[in-house]
Amino acid sequence: MTDFNSDLLRLLDQRGYIHQITDGEGLDDLAARQVIPGYIGFDPTAPSLHVGHLVSIMMLRQLQKAGHKPIVLMGGGTGKIGDPSFKDEARKLLTEETIQENVASIRRVFEQFLTFGDGPSDAIMLDNAEWLDKLKYIPFLREVGQHFSVNRMLSFDSVKMRLDREQSLSFLEFNYMILQAYDFLELSRRAACRLQMGGSDQWGNIVNGVELARRMDGSHVFGLTTPLLTNADGTKMGKTVGGAVWLNEDQLSSYDYWQFWRNTDDRDVTARLRLFTDLPLDEIGRLAALQGSEINEAKKVLANEATALCRGAEAAAQAAETARRTFEEGAADAHLPTVKLGPDMTVMQAVTGLGFAASNKEVKRKVAEGAIRINDVAVSDPMISVEVGDKISFGTKKHGLVVA
Repeated sequence: MTDFNSDLLRLLDQRGYIHQITDGEGLDDLAARQVIPGYIGFDPTAPSLHVGHLVSIMMLRQLQKAGHKPIVLMGGGTGKIGDPSFKDEARKLLTEETIQENVASIRRVFEQFLTFGDGPSDAIMLDNAEWLDKLKYIPFLREVGQHFSVNRMLSFDSVKMRLDREQSLSFLEFNYMILQAYDFLELSRRAACRLQMGGSDQWGNIVNGVELARRMDGSHVFGLTTPLLTNADGTKMGKTVGGAVWLNEDQLSSYDYWQFWRNTDDRDVTARLRLFTDLPLDEIGRLAALQGSEINEAKKVLANEATALCRGAEAAAQAAETARRTFEEGAADAHLPTVKLGPDMTVMQAVTGLGFAASNKEVKRKVAEGAIRINDVAVSDPMISVEVGDKISFGTKKHGLVVA
């Protein structure tokens, strides 16, 4: 950790958010003297953000807690292209209608984490479609495009990866980093924004924006990135058998969200408590010192705190009680994830319908291992029929109900 003078950078540093800063000393000095508007962009490529976005959301929360102003930038404009950074192939292009539906759906989650309003440190939400949709091509090329070197753009890791693998990078996608840099310029003009934050994969894009603001307006703005977040086993955080861990309730139940945090690897608990909860660092230190089976208490605290932030305290308490009843009493609680009974539904269909397994092959393997149970009785045949009210158990940690 580094010695910072500002509450902002001390807070971000102590909790493990800082990877790189374009000018750490300058940002630290500015943050100690004035309120800094800082932004992170989110492209509406789905109706909900997922756990992979949560570090960025929590950074905006920490920014506000330190007395500064969060700007949530929705990518209504850039979402029409899709960020190519470290992607193996081009994103599917979305319609205007789908993008707007996604934006409306995503907005809801930010109200859980941030306080919006008109005050100096109140959060605001903007949409880059407001300025990107109005750009005229030739004037944009002349005024903005001249400040970008193709040679340098080709040197960024996010671009090199696609080219090294001989995978197509369209001209449409290649424009994304220019538009993101232009976003920073526009926000510095419209909202006095001085800071862009993001994941480490955004470093090149952020640096472009810092340099564009300096070249076109003579503005001194800053960039800050977080470390790449992986699990202790090296896998990407948030990827599960059942798919993405969505933040919106209508995409993933609060019980499943709670369980995701409860199932954190022992080695990741301390870092997750720092990044994804508001718990004081001394309390996190106490939880980090727990050994053996006591570490499960730390995981429950993590699950409760993370779920309360995203879904509310009532949803967190309900999820914790459902887990307690399920694991300690063997009860089939009404708040477990559910699958609707279909005609002649089998165990195999129920398990895949609940999202517990990615394929029928996996279900067969788990049945052979004795890992799938109906009402706590091991299943010997994946083609056995299920009925309304059956509790389906997949291993020791995943449980669901068959409903009408």
